[in-house]
Amino acid sequence: MRYTLLLHYPEMTAEDLGPEALAEGQQAFTSYAATLQSAGVLLGAEVLQPSSSTTTLRGVDGSVQVQDGPFADTKDQLGGTFVIDVPDLDAAIEWAKRAPSMDYGAGAVEVRPGAVYTVDGVWTPNA
Repeated sequence: MRYTLLLHYPEMTAEDLGPEALAEGQQAFTSYAATLQSAGVLLGAEVLQPSSSTTTLRGVDGSVQVQDGPFADTKDQLGGTFVIDVPDLDAAIEWAKRAPSMDYGAGAVEVRPGAVYTVDGVWTPNA
């Protein structure tokens, strides 16, 4: 079953973090990705650019509004994702518990089941 681990944590610049904390965080995520890869469950991962580079589209009264910046007004931002293929939700939760952002105290990892869109146009749900 496919799950996406959505990593939310307080957004800070490299300057806010400082060089040591930045290097430590980069190493922690590199190690986590390598562990997922070694276990054969990693399908993909992305680090997202800062929320200040976000563009949000919203449908309002039949038209599309384009807004610079994130949709949510929050201190925690979606910082990255890992897409994994594991037997069930319990396994996905166990992997999510090991995400480095969980060590930051204020971070959250959202575990969301995915579906595969096939060439013939049929959504194949997690099963």
